[in-house]
Amino acid sequence: MIMLDRKFWKDKRVLVTGFEGFLGSHLTRAILPIGAKVVGLDIKTFRRQTILSSQDYKKLIVFKGSVTNRKLVQDILRRYSINVIFHLAAEAIVGRSHKNPLCAFESNIAGTWEVLEASRQQGKIQALIVASSDKAYGSHKQLPYQETAPLIANHPYDVSKSCADLIANTYFHTYGLPIAITRCGNIYGPGDFNFSRLIPDAMRSLALNKRLEIRSDGKFVRDYVYVDDIVAGYLRIAELLNRRKLYGEAFNLSDEQPLTVVKLLNQIDKVYPGGRKLNYKIMNTAKYEIKKQYLSSTKARQILGWKPRYSLSEGLRKTGKWYAEYFNQV
Repeated sequence: MIMLDRKFWKDKRVLVTGFEGFLGSHLTRAILPIGAKVVGLDIKTFRRQTILSSQDYKKLIVFKGSVTNRKLVQDILRRYSINVIFHLAAEAIVGRSHKNPLCAFESNIAGTWEVLEASRQQGKIQALIVASSDKAYGSHKQLPYQETAPLIANHPYDVSKSCADLIANTYFHTYGLPIAITRCGNIYGPGDFNFSRLIPDAMRSLALNKRLEIRSDGKFVRDYVYVDDIVAGYLRIAELLNRRKLYGEAFNLSDEQPLTVVKLLNQIDKVYPGGRKLNYKIMNTAKYEIKKQYLSSTKARQILGWKPRYSLSEGLRKTGKWYAEYFNQV
């Protein structure tokens, strides 16, 4: 269970952009029961592949549209007197960004400045959390990434996140918007339907007894964080942003336990229901991806009091159980 400051969230008017996505749906579902009025904006709405239930939707105010539509965002902020924003809407798939960089730039860069500009004009925002990525740092020899590391990305998705970070920083320093930025390790958990990602693809391969194709050489190193821990971090930042004067700060959220792709797959094998084992093939076709990237969460632990509650094995076990049940139903 995610611990929340119920007094803080009572009667808050919250906008979640990208609310039907993987992280957005978990975040939305966490906020709904505690007295906040939640408005969800997404380019797709009422999609079949989401963890949000019909009962959740009855508690939501739903808008279909793009965050690049400033007039729409302005209308939402004004009509509902929004005071907390979680800006999660983005092109989140690295492969699609490589194939269509302009789509990634429009969604991740223009979408961010439109939300920030609408917020600046509205003038009533108390907390604005901008979702970035560990990939915003680019490739560094010194790891783990600290929040002070320069943003030196080179490839389309990574650069789009670096740019969004810098734009968010501008809107704090120049206009005083109460912004904080999150940079997370690889998020996993129930309800991730982006099967180009490693863990959902592995879970699907196990459930359907199919071979998993690994794009890398199996030696790429990442850190993996269970989605409920990330949600807890986001909510904690929003709760403390004004109280601790955290304006303009960036926070890494990681379990600080990096491991290779092959070692991750071995962990999945150990916990997947029914004792099934992965059949996988190393393709070694990955391009434009950083071989080693992982984060330090020292700042989040010290300032926010945040740390992951779920170990990798616990998180993977819960995730595997969910996917096993899901693929028996579809």
